Amino acid sequence: MSYFRPPLRHPNEPKNEVGLTAQAYEGPISTLCAGCGHDSISAAIVQTMWGLSIPPHRIAKLSGIGCSSKSPSYFLAQSHGFNSVHGRMPSVMTGANISNNDLHYIGISGDGDTASIGMGQFAHVVRRNLNMMYVVENNGCYGLTKGQDSATADEGSKSKKGRINPFEAIDLVALALDLGATFVARSFSGDKDQLVPLMKAAMSHKGFALIDVVSPCVTFNNHPGSTKSYDYTRQHVEAGAVVDFVPMEQEITLDQIQGSTRKVDLHNGDSVQLSKLAAEYDPTDRNVAMRTLMEHKAEDKLLTGLIYIDPEAEDFHKMLNLTDTPLNELGKSELCPGSDALQSVNQALR
Repeated sequence: MSYFRPPLRHPNEPKNEVGLTAQAYEGPISTLCAGCGHDSISAAIVQTMWGLSIPPHRIAKLSGIGCSSKSPSYFLAQSHGFNSVHGRMPSVMTGANISNNDLHYIGISGDGDTASIGMGQFAHVVRRNLNMMYVVENNGCYGLTKGQDSATADEGSKSKKGRINPFEAIDLVALALDLGATFVARSFSGDKDQLVPLMKAAMSHKGFALIDVVSPCVTFNNHPGSTKSYDYTRQHVEAGAVVDFVPMEQEITLDQIQGSTRKVDLHNGDSVQLSKLAAEYDPTDRNVAMRTLMEHKAEDKLLTGLIYIDPEAEDFHKMLNLTDTPLNELGKSELCPGSDALQSVNQALR
């Protein structure tokens, strides 16, 4: 069996603004379980990056350990990539981001990699507002080690072996809001119409952008009694804000489902059009976002879409007043300015 895609494609396959077809953004054929939601997320990332016309060599993808962290192998084969230690992706991401702020950064993690061993790392990358898109492929179980409940498994949900989870789930969306995240969204791996525009908005947001994606594990967590299964998610999902991504140079009309439309300007001049479920919902109000999230949770509803955005927040580079030139491009004179510069720094700290 070959794990590589056939090189031949239709000669008239559409190209983006940098002259590339979607093939340039793909990777080898996935070896994850057939029907895994993670593969749908990978396809959404391919569609997003092609649609944004970002050259693959200007993208860096990083991950930790787990089924989710294997998935970057199957998209953006021509981009930079690093598979880090379990739960430690944010630290490596921070170092890479500081060294070269000209790249576009994608962090791929899972519910175990983020909500368990990586919880401390996750908390600090949120509060530092590192400029990245952080995607959690959330299936509520440890699929790589035979389906044990993860920290995001809902209380009362049933494992494949019939065990009832007695613990309260960690809601990464609520946690990110509480920690001060400047872009928070949730989606479902089977809803590409919602997920792709969210990813486009996240990649254009100047700061930390979390997308928590419910991604059912077809092998260990897709059965009656699981709250992370395909059937349960489809029955309980409710869109809080339906998003379409609108670049400044391109006019796009939005078909509203209901309610009014609100334009949210992003840092780099791009914008997001929101068709809100309720006309009074304000995605720029953190308190409203938290309250709405809790209200839906109390009714066993899964709120998806763009839940919160802060278009005015400064990212990590602005906070530290770092140079606009990537550190890996600075010369010796800038990196080692001499004893006079060191004395000036020391004097300022006295």
